[in-house]
This record gives sequence, structure tokens and C-alpha cells, in this order.
Amino acid sequence: MFKKDITAGAKSKVKSSVARGIRSKVLDTYPQLAEHIEEIIPKKSQLDLVKLPDRVSLYVLDNEPLFWQHMDDPLIPHLRVVHRFPNCFPRIRIDRGAIRFVLSGATLMVPGLTSPGGRLPEKDDELKEGDVVAVEAEGKEEICLVGRLKMGTEEMKEKKKGVAMEGGHYLGDGLWKMPLD
Repeated sequence: MFKKDITAGAKSKVKSSVARGIRSKVLDTYPQLAEHIEEIIPKKSQLDLVKLPDRVSLYVLDNEPLFWQHMDDPLIPHLRVVHRFPNCFPRIRIDRGAIRFVLSGATLMVPGLTSPGGRLPEKDDELKEGDVVAVEAEGKEEICLVGRLKMGTEEMKEKKKGVAMEGGHYLGDGLWKMPLD
């Protein structure tokens, strides 16, 4: 989604009532962030909304990107938030062979997750289509991609092929590099 360098559009202040709504949406979508929400979005803080191309909204606090949203999709955390609180998001792992493709903006394919180096959650912790996940790379410490799944993890294990995720936010993409000053 953010392959090319992007320029920030109009920046506007978010009303406090809208900020409260965003805060509650974040807690509904990511309940594990509850203990850190005051650190991420303090109650008395002034959130800004930055318009990006392709109908994407980026919520920013003190020039620090927090969450982005495409039209009416769920709020997706910026990688900087995921790096600060990596254990608050469901995670899957890609194998070494998929790393270079993911970091160049390619669609994440299921074989990169079902091969020996990849990891999907067990049936008890199954992720469903549309869930927002953080993708870690085999042998690396940092999360390299965050986005919405195109199919559930159990379906991935059965089919072992197809598209797992498209249009996520990855390390080094336009959203990562975008200056907000």
C-alpha cells in the first residue's frame, strides 16, 4: 500500500470526542494495549489527523505516527508502535526466503508462512480473515510488517498456497520514511 514515497497531505487537529472514540476503538481492537494506552494516547493529548493518498488517514501525536486507517477499515498500528509494544499484537513468522520480498513491498504469500522457517499460531489461537497481525522474520528481532490477513490461519495450513496479506505497512516503505515535521 505504501510502496512509493508519500507526501503528507492536510494536517488537522482531532476533536477530543473523536480522540476518545479512537482511543476506545484501539482498546476494542487491541485489548492487550490497555495497560499501555495512557503512554500511547494520553487522555489530555492533542491528536492530529494527516491525510495521505488513497484515502488513508494517519493519526499522529507530537509528530509521532500512531495508527493508520484506510477508509472504514480497522485502525492498524504504525510499525513504530508495534516495535514499542511487540507483545501486544498477534504475531506470525515468515521464513528467510520471504524476507526480501516482503521488504520490497510484495504481497505476503502463504508458502512463506507454512514452510519450515515460518510459524502460524496453534488452532486454539487461530487468527481469522481480517485480523490485524504483526509479521516477524525468521532470525530477526524486529517486526517487519503489519497488516490485515486475507485468509484465516487454519485455512492457510490446509491450502498451503494463496495470498496471506496484501497492502500492509513494512519496514522502509513510504509510510515508514515519511517526514511529519
